[in-house]
Amino acid sequence: MPKKLATALFALLSVAMGLLFLYSAFSKVVTVSSYETFRYTIVEYIHIPWIPAAILACFMIGIEFALAALLILNIYGRRKWVAKSALALIIVFSVYLVYLWALMGDDVNCGCFGDAIWMSPSTSLIKNAITAAVLLLLIKFHNGLRFRRDWIVILILGIAGVVSPFIMYPIPDSSPEWIKGKGFKLDLSSLYAPGKTDAPTTDLTKGKHVIAFVSLSCPHCQMAAYKMHVMKVKNPSLPFQLVYAGKDKYKAEFFKKSKATNMPATRLDADTFTGLVGWSWPVIYLVKDGWVVAKTTYVQMDQGEIEKWLKQPW
Repeated sequence: MPKKLATALFALLSVAMGLLFLYSAFSKVVTVSSYETFRYTIVEYIHIPWIPAAILACFMIGIEFALAALLILNIYGRRKWVAKSALALIIVFSVYLVYLWALMGDDVNCGCFGDAIWMSPSTSLIKNAITAAVLLLLIKFHNGLRFRRDWIVILILGIAGVVSPFIMYPIPDSSPEWIKGKGFKLDLSSLYAPGKTDAPTTDLTKGKHVIAFVSLSCPHCQMAAYKMHVMKVKNPSLPFQLVYAGKDKYKAEFFKKSKATNMPATRLDADTFTGLVGWSWPVIYLVKDGWVVAKTTYVQMDQGEIEKWLKQPW
């Protein structure tokens, strides 16, 4: 094969690898739910705290962005360390996939492409094997572009790539919004209506509870339920209660994706539900003796803050 043609083909392969890394990173940040899914997966399967998980999620996505830009531009740096770093990242991801497969089986979304493409660990491992093979070819046969002070371009793109996810999704304030005074009384009588077969087994008008009102067709509600599921796994004593509304056709998918079957849930009809919490969901309340003392969002909701509140007398 003529040298120029081979160089052109390897350059195109480098661009293809860069686009793959770019799509992988972009798919994890294209929506809030995509990013949160990736972060929750880190908490659930790697078992690290929520704030470090947010930092790790942004950092890993940022590395993908940086490597994507450099591979697309065919800038490899001294001793081709950019391509070698991409290969190392693929190896790290593959080790995680093997761990995930052993832990959860193959019927789970590995999160490699966020919510955009559902991919099992085994399928992703095949994808990674092909990617690694191409990167090895590039490392062996392709020099990329070399020019004086290329390290400046690498530094600028590297910093920009790593910092961008932290700008898009800054570490959220974890403090719930405390309501002045005693708060307001939450009418929970509809949850205990006569003949209701899924009424809460605990009295939510007594003691402390975190009650999340969710709609089965709402993607943000699904993320709230998934986050509560992860928290409940980490601390089974958390007094969570789901209250949901929506059409039956959405129910199976909602609980499959949120995995929220590890906490009590009760259903309300649409009119009662919206009359109680309005039309913007999810609504998450911290309730003491039937009074709402604070509210939070699913992004803001923090396990540590909830656990601290549960220990307080108020």
